[in-house]
Amino acid sequence: MLEPKKLRPELDAIDHKLLSLLTANARQTNQALSDALGIAPSTCLARLKALRDSGVIQRFTIDVDPEALGRSLQALISVRLRPGARHLMKAFGEELRAVPEISQFFVLAGADDFLLHVTARDTEHVRQFVLEHLSSNPAVAGTQTNLVFEHVRGRSLG
Repeated sequence: MLEPKKLRPELDAIDHKLLSLLTANARQTNQALSDALGIAPSTCLARLKALRDSGVIQRFTIDVDPEALGRSLQALISVRLRPGARHLMKAFGEELRAVPEISQFFVLAGADDFLLHVTARDTEHVRQFVLEHLSSNPAVAGTQTNLVFEHVRGRSLG
């Protein structure tokens, strides 16, 4: 499930500023980025390529409003696997990747093994999701569902 980390270069102030600019708006042109950083466009492009190649920048994504997809309800679902099913964690994680309601998930240490961020049409959709994808799985010992009232995302690397 997890790939080994690549050797990463030491990040300097320009790298941190570049990452901050991209976090705020990943669609900026190389020219706009180089202007904001006060460096040549070729230098900016080389730094961007180095950050991608080293795995510091893992991917560029879009953030789609779940309501636009007819999924106005969000939930966080904690999943605990049976003690005898710990060897199935990798396979369970791979199964989760294929489920469209899951926008992201986390593999945890502690009482729970996974935390799923789910988008759904309504509470009945969440209920069906839990029954179909979690409770029916013999590896799952239990779940706990929490509805999300507000989802605020960080926009800065700090």
